[in-house]
Amino acid sequence: MSKGNVFRILSAVCASFLAFSFASEQAHATKLKLGHTGSLDHHYQKGSDMFKKRVEELSEGKIQIIIFPSDQLGKQRELVEGAQLGTVDMVLTSDVLLSSFEPTMGALGLPFLFRDLDHLGKVMDGPIGDELSKNLEKKGLKVLGYWENGFRHITNSKRPIVKPDDLKGLKIRTPEGAVFVDTFNAYGASATPMSFGELYSSLQLKVVDGQENPVAHVLTQKFYEVQSFLSLSSHIHSVEPLLISTVVFKGLPADEQKVLLQAGKEVAPWIRAEVARIEAEQLKFLEGKIAVNKADAAAFEAASKPVYDKYGPKFGDLIQRIKAVR
Repeated sequence: MSKGNVFRILSAVCASFLAFSFASEQAHATKLKLGHTGSLDHHYQKGSDMFKKRVEELSEGKIQIIIFPSDQLGKQRELVEGAQLGTVDMVLTSDVLLSSFEPTMGALGLPFLFRDLDHLGKVMDGPIGDELSKNLEKKGLKVLGYWENGFRHITNSKRPIVKPDDLKGLKIRTPEGAVFVDTFNAYGASATPMSFGELYSSLQLKVVDGQENPVAHVLTQKFYEVQSFLSLSSHIHSVEPLLISTVVFKGLPADEQKVLLQAGKEVAPWIRAEVARIEAEQLKFLEGKIAVNKADAAAFEAASKPVYDKYGPKFGDLIQRIKAVR
């Protein structure tokens, strides 16, 4: 046999061995499913993609993240309940939903609690965030990072909303959290809680007059198709924690746990900056589709007093500690 043929055979054997080794490593990698409610063009997907990239880089491919957007893995409540049981690996969900599992999370939904995203980051990435994480861990949910939903604004099909009085007589869809319902009732609206999945059709069929959500949802869910006015109120901020089942987490080797925690925390400030960047672009697009106006934030903040009167005793000094962070 010629030297050339020997070389080709050895090369083929080496290539086959490397391919087999790579396939074997892939087959034995830890695979974790991550579900979220955002569409493919929503920043939830951007954050999930970045998390996947960092996890796979930090673990050198030993951990693979499989992402399921648009509730493909299940509705958010189902995923959170599954994570508690250990039947669901990971879920990106809202502080609003989590408040029904861990009451202290409800404090985050109080109106005008956070001054801006910088304030939010200092709170959620600091001791207060750690405290809330420990509370959630007792419920079977391990926080990998506090990601971003955004400041919420109001859309409706009737008129621009400048002051709370402009909401009188309007049915406004809210999430099912009690703080949201009480806030919009305090503003003079008729708060109508319903699931996010029902919202577009309810707006289209005039079951409700309007809704409130961050700009990204107004765009990616195409609410602008069935609404006429977007009023920038920034009345409530929503945090989006990335959770892993504690059952699943505890079953992983220590080095893999460390990778997930590092990647989750790295993505948190990145996604906040990304949301701030893309929101300006999203608003420019929406200005061509829907009438956009700025609401009177001071008037809305003043109208929020009854909400604080009601929930202040429930959340104790947590509210004051959050507001005191500088």
